[in-house]
Amino acid sequence: MNAVLFFRDVELVLLSGMDLALLQGTAVEAVHFGRWLIEGSPYVILFDISSAAWNLDRWKGDLWQTCNIGLPYHDREANDSLILGSLVAWFFRELTDNLGDNPNVICHFHEWQAGPGLIFSRSRKIPIATVFTTHATLLGRYLCAGNTDFYNNLDTFDIDKEAGERQIYHRYCLERAAVHCAHVFTTVSDITAVEASHILHRRPDVVTPNGLNVKKFSAMHEFQNMHCTSKARIQEFVRGHFYGHLDFNLEKTLFFFIAGRYEFSNKGADIFLESLSRLNYLLRVHNNDVTVVVFFIMPAKTNNFNVESLKGQAIRKQLWDTAHTVKEKFGKKLYDALLKGVIPDMNAILDRDDFSMMKRAIFSTQRQTLPPVTTHNMLDDATDPILSNIRRIGLFNSRNDRVKIVFHPEFLSSTSPLLPMDYEDFVRGCHLGVFPSYYEPWGYTPGECTVMGIPSVTTNLSGFGCFMEEHVSDPSAYGVYIMDRRFRSADESCNQLTQFMFSFCQQSRRQRIIQRNRTERLSDLLDWRYLGRFYIHARHLALSRAFPEKFNMDPIAPLKTEGFRYPRPYSVPPSPSASLHSTPHHSDAEDEDDEPYNEDEEAERDRLNIKSPFVLGALPKGKKQPPGESVN
Repeated sequence: MNAVLFFRDVELVLLSGMDLALLQGTAVEAVHFGRWLIEGSPYVILFDISSAAWNLDRWKGDLWQTCNIGLPYHDREANDSLILGSLVAWFFRELTDNLGDNPNVICHFHEWQAGPGLIFSRSRKIPIATVFTTHATLLGRYLCAGNTDFYNNLDTFDIDKEAGERQIYHRYCLERAAVHCAHVFTTVSDITAVEASHILHRRPDVVTPNGLNVKKFSAMHEFQNMHCTSKARIQEFVRGHFYGHLDFNLEKTLFFFIAGRYEFSNKGADIFLESLSRLNYLLRVHNNDVTVVVFFIMPAKTNNFNVESLKGQAIRKQLWDTAHTVKEKFGKKLYDALLKGVIPDMNAILDRDDFSMMKRAIFSTQRQTLPPVTTHNMLDDATDPILSNIRRIGLFNSRNDRVKIVFHPEFLSSTSPLLPMDYEDFVRGCHLGVFPSYYEPWGYTPGECTVMGIPSVTTNLSGFGCFMEEHVSDPSAYGVYIMDRRFRSADESCNQLTQFMFSFCQQSRRQRIIQRNRTERLSDLLDWRYLGRFYIHARHLALSRAFPEKFNMDPIAPLKTEGFRYPRPYSVPPSPSASLHSTPHHSDAEDEDDEPYNEDEEAERDRLNIKSPFVLGALPKGKKQPPGESVN
């Protein structure tokens, strides 16, 4: 359990001078104050909640007297959140007593687990400004996990009844109480704002989209080369995994993937599998020479690696060693012959032992079974949702299938003996990320694809998809395909996803390079340097509501925008309008005849297609203007 506490620098200086013995008093025995070992090294305070657990019954009584919410003894997470919240409220009481009236303190609480701290702080009239952010409503997650027609029935749900049936009524009450106690309530996307309005009965004051540290992913003009390098490593895995059935051209093989928590319906794995079945049919009917290898990176219960998968990588390595040995012998004999000034007899340059070695290597690649669809031994093989649906649609990696499936039920790691790659490198090596989520308050996975220049599929039920629809006039032209899962039936959405993937398979290699350039161009839309200003606005609004005599802010003032020149990517982008040919398929030879790139025209298209991020609120008094920014 943790809490995120935000202070101004001057407050941190005062806090660092506080007597830790005061903090380590009767309420809690262990308080740790130091720096968090991440970029920027921010200050952090950690509470040992186990040392204060003996106060739990007393604090439960305080919570009941404050807001008539009772917590069952068996809910460990709720009890821990109450302990943490009580310690946070006690800490802020001590902090504000030491600071006095200047400076003022802002505390930003995230999710229902931090709710008790906010409730106690407001009920005890601690002089702080509070912000509460829900990244997804608690009940919303439960309802969507149960295959409910969620968004079409938001206004008809009996919220108390639904929460009670799922035995989370006390958690829901904590979340709702925190929302209504906060000076400012925020959420991460417009679609979650609609959800929160119905379930928590308060419309968010500010939408605070989630950003990324784009600098961390930035590769400048090298991101295309990094794609080729990482793709080669994935190809090596495919060579081993599909040994004996490697009758498809890896140079014409595309790598798709889906990754995230194993929420089969919420993450859209159900509709993705059905679409893959339809895509396989289309590729076979059209005699397409493109093969699609699809990776499912979702953690599930396993007991070990699949023996067949490990064997495949061992055989691949053995074949590589054999080829390297023969190459060395061949090269030496060729070198000696050329030194003598003769053209060697190619039939005699390899002896019988060499042929025997190669025949043994070929024999070792023979297999009587199909390549496995999973890389691990699953504990619940018979009931696993992904494996059950693979059996239903019949995609078993047979030779006739143009769509192959690899289910990797663990998060990726560079130390893995099967696929030794970190997630970031793996994403860079893929061609398309597919995230057809039904319930996705924001969606970091397609955002990470975007900043790494990898096209992705998302939906209009994800915060990321709604954000892109708002800021980019034609997202698909920039490698962000947005499925309609809100106003279409499941079958229509499935057909739309199938068409997205089939059209992507028709692109030539040059067109894919062009599209990656445009996708990478959207990175700055997701940078915290710009999206962080929504958080700044929310905190200024909280100060104006908590301390109206000191801070003045018009909460209904229209949003202000700043003139913002969207930077061109370091790699030269093409024109979106000329990227797709009218014919369904063409060879790479046609690429030389593509329309030439005009820098000025492309910059003008981006100026019209991509909307600038908002800049909210005014700068506090005494704070200097950052270089290159205008005052709002």
